[in-house]
Amino acid sequence: MLFGTTKFIKPKTTHKEELPVEPFPLIDLRGDAETRGRSYGRQASARIHRSIGHYAAQLGAGGHSAERIRGWAREFVPHIEAFAPDYVAEMRGIAEGANAPFEDIVLINCRTEVLQLGKRAEVARKDPDGCTGIVLLPSVTDDGLLVHGQNWDWKKECAETGVVLRIRQEHGPDMLTFVEAGGLARAGLNEAGIAITANYLESDRDYRKLGVPLALLRRKVLEQEYVARAFHAVYTTPKSGSNNIIVSQAGGVAIDFECAPDESFQIHATDGMIVHANHWQSPVALSKLKDTGIVNTPDSLYRDMRVRELLEKQRGSLGIEAARSALFDDYQTPHSVCRPPRVNSGGNLSATVAMLLMKPALGLLEVCPLPALNRSFTRYTLADTPAEQAA
Repeated sequence: MLFGTTKFIKPKTTHKEELPVEPFPLIDLRGDAETRGRSYGRQASARIHRSIGHYAAQLGAGGHSAERIRGWAREFVPHIEAFAPDYVAEMRGIAEGANAPFEDIVLINCRTEVLQLGKRAEVARKDPDGCTGIVLLPSVTDDGLLVHGQNWDWKKECAETGVVLRIRQEHGPDMLTFVEAGGLARAGLNEAGIAITANYLESDRDYRKLGVPLALLRRKVLEQEYVARAFHAVYTTPKSGSNNIIVSQAGGVAIDFECAPDESFQIHATDGMIVHANHWQSPVALSKLKDTGIVNTPDSLYRDMRVRELLEKQRGSLGIEAARSALFDDYQTPHSVCRPPRVNSGGNLSATVAMLLMKPALGLLEVCPLPALNRSFTRYTLADTPAEQAA
């Protein structure tokens, strides 16, 4: 695994508990789906097996055997094949390259859904992906470039399983995506200037039937050349559970989609900004469904307000540094925007696993692992030579 063209940047800070944390490795992939998968599996084998072990252990703690867990994963394969057959080929390649069962790779790519199939709904609700996402439109940034960012709150152990993929597509734009090892996508950007982040949401419509795994929906967005097709994928794809998905395009368009499994609701920028945490905001959505997640993510009610207020104070000099500063907010820590490791209501060690900041127009992604403990960012770019970076 190589770090390629990454660059370390360290913002000024007075943080007193900073600890060194290993950066997420950069993995370059090219070729057809199966070829990419085999290369991915070989390069990220150790981290993939950590991912598998982590979720297998969580489900096993509920008394579920490995074969039962793999059976739940297999239930998603027909849905994935109908949505994008190449994803199945790529996952088979990952399994071969990492010397892992195919169903275990499927598990990583639909881990949220499989946790629900494991009849662990109570644990899953007590252990949600947190996340605070932001977009700053070009009309309000100091350099006229759109900024898209996020704090990803999940299990601290995932700081040891994350990777960044740089995928060279044969047909379609190249992409950068941060993901748990073995997954096809999570958050990221592509060569067409499209970027995506996602936040946990929950409603009373969730898990009535199976849909397309969320990780694969995000990958579909990053494969698009036109943002209209990205919007279409988010808006129309049937899902198993709710999710908040923010899609932006470098030219100055961004929409926040609050998605129930069978319906999507739009939130547009206010004063050039989108800020979203983990509760439903759309009045239309709230008139039609029940927010069942806020009981376990009550800090969501002020996290988005805090970030917006901090950004408003910097209006006139908004940009990637302002976004970085806002996402480091430690108000009410450990129930804060930037969350240090803490035991949550499900008994697991939860934290802000990664802070991601993107400038899609430049093909630039900066990522900091465990930002409450570590302030070192690694810069990843779509360009892989100095000449391309300069361009």
